[in-house]
Amino acid sequence: MAEWLLSASWQRRAKAMTAAAGSAGRAAVPLLLCALLAPGGAYVLDDSDGLGREFDGIGAVSGGGPNFGASLHILKVEIGGDGQTTDGTEPSHMHYALDENYFRGYEWWLMKEAKKRNPNITLIGLPWSFPGWLGKGFDWPYVNLQLTAYYVVTWIVGAKRYHDLDIDYIGIWNERSYNANYIKILRKMLNYQGLQRVKIIASDNLWESISASMLLDAELFKVVDVIGAHYPGTHSAKDAKLTGKKLWSSEDFSTLNSDMGAGCWGRILNQNYINGYMTSTIAWNLVASYYEQLPYGRCGLMTAQEPWSGHYVVESPVWVSAHTTQFTQPGWYYLKTVGHLEKGGSYVALTDGLGNLTIIIETMSHKHSKCIRPFLPYFNVSQQFATFVLKGSFSEIPELQVWYTKLGKTSERFLFKQLDSLWLLDSDGSFTLSLHEDELFTLTTLTTGRKGSYPLPPKSQPFPSTYKDDFNVDYPFFSEAPNFADQTGVFEYFTNIEDPGEHHFTLRQVLNQRPITWAADASNTISIIGDYNWTNLTIKCDVYIETPDTGGVFIAGRVNKGGILIRSARGIFFWIFANGSYRVTGDLAGWIIYALGRVEVTAKKWYTLTLTIKGHFASGMLNDKSLWTDIPVNFPKNGWAAIGTHSFEFAQFDNFLVEATR
Repeated sequence: MAEWLLSASWQRRAKAMTAAAGSAGRAAVPLLLCALLAPGGAYVLDDSDGLGREFDGIGAVSGGGPNFGASLHILKVEIGGDGQTTDGTEPSHMHYALDENYFRGYEWWLMKEAKKRNPNITLIGLPWSFPGWLGKGFDWPYVNLQLTAYYVVTWIVGAKRYHDLDIDYIGIWNERSYNANYIKILRKMLNYQGLQRVKIIASDNLWESISASMLLDAELFKVVDVIGAHYPGTHSAKDAKLTGKKLWSSEDFSTLNSDMGAGCWGRILNQNYINGYMTSTIAWNLVASYYEQLPYGRCGLMTAQEPWSGHYVVESPVWVSAHTTQFTQPGWYYLKTVGHLEKGGSYVALTDGLGNLTIIIETMSHKHSKCIRPFLPYFNVSQQFATFVLKGSFSEIPELQVWYTKLGKTSERFLFKQLDSLWLLDSDGSFTLSLHEDELFTLTTLTTGRKGSYPLPPKSQPFPSTYKDDFNVDYPFFSEAPNFADQTGVFEYFTNIEDPGEHHFTLRQVLNQRPITWAADASNTISIIGDYNWTNLTIKCDVYIETPDTGGVFIAGRVNKGGILIRSARGIFFWIFANGSYRVTGDLAGWIIYALGRVEVTAKKWYTLTLTIKGHFASGMLNDKSLWTDIPVNFPKNGWAAIGTHSFEFAQFDNFLVEATR
């Protein structure tokens, strides 16, 4: 590990040398020797000429906990709209025009849990998709501006009424078109409901269009509080800066949470402000809690993708976050004196205006800090000495706490390690660091930093090879059944009042029209479950078609795609239809037909489907009687199990069972 060099008072220097070396394998040497060894840059941290922009916090999409772990300042959640939004669908609070339910999905629970850990956490809501009824037959949320604004405002009001959650910011339409008149109407409706405190962020896409529109439209300029851009590459557009509004990277990161992802995160947390004056950066996503083979697997700050085992991993981006989040708060201010280091890397400094100072220094190399997007132009980082001089109100700071991260080889790796404090009384407010590649330092007057500890998580285990669910839950805590991941449509626990017997509690697909989509949702509804590596499996499920004549349902195995790729999913799909037919297809869309025929099936009646896939052959049974046998299936070799419907139609499922081997 690289040397730890700092200047300290003569009284404490010997102690600092040995303690720092003991803490992290670094040696402290006098500042004079530093100067003799190599030239270095000098960086003044001064508030004499005023401060920079107000800091608004670090967050994640869809978490917080003060002075432990990531300690996020912001939680941004999706306003569920029933459509596919990258790795699955999230249910709307209004599936239909006269429907309101503020207990669907997991976002309400997540926001309440975040507030328990950090009562001051900022909450943001943003729609990705919208329920179909808002579009009046069009795939467009701006057909009736008042109606869409009403829909969004009901979500904000419901958050308060049913969960005592105050939403702080509301967005427009994630990474899609904005409508200036809609934004104005949304502001008026918020005000009418007494929600003047809720601020508007727009447009969660690119800088250019929204900022130019704001400069040309005085009313739009007035109602937009924050300009939010996605994946800005640490730079903001000229027009955005000209507005003088707060600028946020309102979605960023979405990179594998390896040390490469941690390097990406550490670099942009500093440089988004230095290069682009962005005062908040929000990661997509908070926790990778979805099947890893879905798009952007493990692209969360931490990983918890095995609810059946309880296994989780606190990944390195969590500790990179802590370098900023544990030692700052929204309402602090950046210093004007921030910037790039002479030989690569960057530094920022923030103050609360009450004498506290936090300095964050990063030296992430190009090779180890590439984000998934955008393209990162080449730059070089090399070993360097950096001298920092505290001036203005900071010149009398006697001591700085030191936290350190080194990414890379296991033998050299440290994550959020506290080193001995840095004593400045006899150094005229200056200190020198020896900086190497892929390091992160936080130097702060705050003494509240804490890495903390947590129990060892349960061991990782594959999805159970035998899994069954009868959905017999009278008062479900969540609207969705565990382990099922809806990819098109919404599948919810349902109490079937027409059947007081075996099928009183079921799982029901509840959408009867296509949502206003964000991604390429399939034409069929589908929910996946299980182990992507399953090869040989038997799936059995009771099914109930509710739509006469045109209705249809399926069970499937070896489903090989999901998320934004769901339309092109392959697998083995066993369908029955209310018109008295069955079909076996090699894809969700139904283009690859293996078999078809007539069968005694109608709507409003329960049937039991069984699909067995073994090696290169598949067979199917209806009500435990063979319907088709030994159909050759050569692709895919493996994949999830699934249930679903032929179209956006009501249908029910019960007594789901899968028995599988890899």
